[in-house]
Order: sequence, then structure tokens, then C-alpha cells
Amino acid sequence: MKLFDAAAVLRSKNSGPFEITVDVLFDDPIIYYKIKEQGLINKELVSRLYNIEQDHITQIVFFDQALGFKITFARKVSSGTFLDRDVYGAQQHAPLMELEINL
Repeated sequence: MKLFDAAAVLRSKNSGPFEITVDVLFDDPIIYYKIKEQGLINKELVSRLYNIEQDHITQIVFFDQALGFKITFARKVSSGTFLDRDVYGAQQHAPLMELEINL
């Protein structure tokens, strides 16, 4: 199953001008806890998917109450500057969409 199919919400946004946050929320607790327990979502994976150094990933946090997780990482260029292709950070969830998860 693809992460896109399992998640109820898969979105990204600015977390200030220098960071992007990706939110993934589930409506099924079984799916959420299986993904969390597998340890699939980690710095190594995010680094590979986004082609960034692991030390640019500032947070990967799971929120059991919301059945979701949040990933925050440094932008390659600050929001709204020359070479910025996504001023709002709204399209940065795409690398996670096709992630294959085994449930």
C-alpha cells in the first residue's frame, strides 16, 4: 500500500521562511500504530526521499492523540527568494506520497 492511500491527510507547509513541515494523519489507528511501530519513518528515509543531509531534518515527531506524524526539515533556499519554486511549501509532501508501506 502507498502512504498516499493509507493517510487521511498528507500535506506540507512552511514552518517559517527556512523550514518545511510535512504532516501525515490517519483515520485508522491500526494503520497509524503499525507505521509507527515499524520505524519506517526516520531520518535516513527522509534524507533519501528529499535528497537532503540528515542533519537538515530538525524533527520527526509522532502524535498518538492525532494519529499522525510531523517531519520538519530545512529548506534548500528560503521562502520567496531567488530559485524558490514553492513559496508556501505546499507541494513538498510529494516525495512521501509513493512510499510503499507494508501493513
